[in-house]
Amino acid sequence: MSPLDRILIHRLAVFAHHGLLPEEAVLGQRFYLTLEARLDLREAGRSDDIAATVSYADLAGLAHRIATERRFRLIEALAETIAQEALATFPALQALTVRIDKPGAPVPLVLDGLTVEITRTRGA
Repeated sequence: MSPLDRILIHRLAVFAHHGLLPEEAVLGQRFYLTLEARLDLREAGRSDDIAATVSYADLAGLAHRIATERRFRLIEALAETIAQEALATFPALQALTVRIDKPGAPVPLVLDGLTVEITRTRGA
């Protein structure tokens, strides 16, 4: 197998209601989703055929839909759900890294935000 190529979706902004605190469920906040899809893009490059790749619009849409239509207490659970559903939906996808930035995390410290990043691989 050749080294895997990447499709990158950078900082897809979503407004959602994830978090442990009751006010997070009520008020909501902005999250940023970054996805790194790993797959072999040689055939798509040779054929210029969308069927030989994963549509980045569809992948971004799946992540956006999960993040906005469901509520998670932990962004770890949000990331895991996005990864598992993407691997189940897109057969060409071999691995997916999901990064979730939570810039408004309710932490009583001065920080730019919090991030969770996971990588899931097909068959692992």
